[in-house]
Amino acid sequence: MGGTLVFQKTRVPAQTLLDYLDDGYSIDEFIDMFPSVQREDAEEFLRLARGQSHEDHPGREPAQAA
Repeated sequence: MGGTLVFQKTRVPAQTLLDYLDDGYSIDEFIDMFPSVQREDAEEFLRLARGQSHEDHPGREPAQAA
């Protein structure tokens, strides 16, 4: 998966979350289908994708690249 952004410690491309959400699935359904993805990582990715910084959410650790 050269160059593809994946969730930490998984082989699940981050784009998959966006695709599932676009198709009408909830984040809970995504996590159920991809249990190797941590909810915190998915939520942090969505914040980053929306252009919100870590500073907008105190107490949260930033997501790390896989």
